[in-house]
Amino acid sequence: MSQRLVVVGAGTMGAGIAYVAAGSGCDVVVVDVDAGRGAAARQQIRGWADKAVARGRSTEADAAALLERLGVMTNLTEVAPGPDVVVEAVPENVDLKRRVLADAEELEPKLLGSNTSSISIDSLAAGLRRPERFCGLHFFNPVYAMALLEIVVGEATDDDARRAALGLADRLGKQPIVVRDSPGFATSRLGNALGLEAIRMLETGVASAVDIDRAMVLGYRYPMGPLELSDVVGLDVRLDISRTLQRAYGDRFSPPQLLLDMVAEGKLGRKTGEGFYRWIDGEKVNP
Repeated sequence: MSQRLVVVGAGTMGAGIAYVAAGSGCDVVVVDVDAGRGAAARQQIRGWADKAVARGRSTEADAAALLERLGVMTNLTEVAPGPDVVVEAVPENVDLKRRVLADAEELEPKLLGSNTSSISIDSLAAGLRRPERFCGLHFFNPVYAMALLEIVVGEATDDDARRAALGLADRLGKQPIVVRDSPGFATSRLGNALGLEAIRMLETGVASAVDIDRAMVLGYRYPMGPLELSDVVGLDVRLDISRTLQRAYGDRFSPPQLLLDMVAEGKLGRKTGEGFYRWIDGEKVNP
């Protein structure tokens, strides 16, 4: 039976979640107040579907069916009530997320989730009428390629919500981990510790970006190095998470000056074409 899934936020993560959900047979609505972003998300999803066909991973019929299951709207009030899942995927801003989640809760979803990578689930749940239905649903970029779904349970999250989140992971073909709410959860806390140290190493001239990344790829079998991953995630996102973790755990998570300078200069990684590497059309340019 088809599930109804609503994604609030048409950025890269929202589009990725919607693409994977529609590809798994869910009826999906992407909601974004900016109609241009919504249209861009649909176009991006169409591009992913076309690439899957070109690479032999899908058929034209499957791609067409995926797009048929995808809708784009500009207001949550346009969405029919009672969806199975609503996933909030707006920028990492506490007040913005709280407003979006409060509005999304009016739809009475069976499961309400936030794609936050670092903000406390208990903090976000504080303003909800039904916090027992709420948990973190932390997807990874690119959503279609990354197997992990980090499920973050808060103090109020009940067993039904936990089971629903695990069921969603299974439906979307993701491998879940379940973690207790704490700043940075498991993945952002560990990933940022490595990423920030790699930036400090580059900043102090220990090695080049290429060699720092190569050390982790060849020596520890990482799929990509921490500096390349920072480019993929976005250096502004890396900085936001760093500041959140610094407030929680102290100066071992303080952002290096190099990271501050690059963000100030608009060098945000893959999405701007320049970070620790150069990028053209989303592909890294070999140094």
